Amino acid sequence: MPLPPKPFFAGDGLDRADPLRADPDAIAKLREQPDARSLVWDNGAPRVDEQGRLLWQAVADEVPVFLGLEDGAPRFSILPDGTAPIDARAHFALLSMLDPAQAPIFAAALSLANWHRRHGYCSVCGAMTQPNRGGWSRECGACGNEHYPRVDPVVIMLAEHDGKLLLGRSHHYPPGRYSALAGFVEPGETIEAAVARELKEEAGIEVADIRYLASQPWPFPSSLMIGAHSRALSDSLTIDRNELDDARWFSRDEVLGALAGGEASAFQAPPRSAIARTLLEAWVDGLK
Repeated sequence: MPLPPKPFFAGDGLDRADPLRADPDAIAKLREQPDARSLVWDNGAPRVDEQGRLLWQAVADEVPVFLGLEDGAPRFSILPDGTAPIDARAHFALLSMLDPAQAPIFAAALSLANWHRRHGYCSVCGAMTQPNRGGWSRECGACGNEHYPRVDPVVIMLAEHDGKLLLGRSHHYPPGRYSALAGFVEPGETIEAAVARELKEEAGIEVADIRYLASQPWPFPSSLMIGAHSRALSDSLTIDRNELDDARWFSRDEVLGALAGGEASAFQAPPRSAIARTLLEAWVDGLK
């Protein structure tokens, strides 16, 4: 089975230089290097220029997050003020500008910032925690526990039946947009089981031949999108209207038209930053 193209947020990014995180003196020296830079933030997200590239500035005295090395040059990030997670919908315009080569750095920085916003207090004793290990953990000064960033696994899947593809639309989507169905992986569940369960719950279909395709981080607030393909055993749908506004089967020509963006297309395709678009592009290119 051919692999899909690399999803938007799934590039190489920075050298994360993990061994340096446990060495505060080494990180302090990196801050002092002439080529050290810190991300510029604006409205709760990393700022980009007109070419979609991240903006960097001189490193301030106290920058808690060491992102890694870019061609040997140290890269840091502040922790922007605020406690509310960033709303993905509020930043789609920004993502439409973002250079794909910069996307992995954007995702790492924003995911870390979102995690720090939500973990200011120890989940064991309730005391305040402080950034540690170059911003890649938080340490509780009261009980000594150390807390590490987590990602939430989310399955996002194509279901195919007789050459047609099942797509759905959430209640919060823009008018006309359809995308691959998705849902969180639950504790004690495999990726395959989550795919089958979500398709059964949301669309009422049974599937077989579930196969992994690709993955990408999604920093809203901090998910890992796991793309999969499955074969539906029938095309009869029972839609959970609490989860979906609608779901339909689309032909290859309809998906092609949506990806091309024509005014007469059957639906509006997902944006380029979403792994759902990567999966649709792979499917029309002959994914079997």
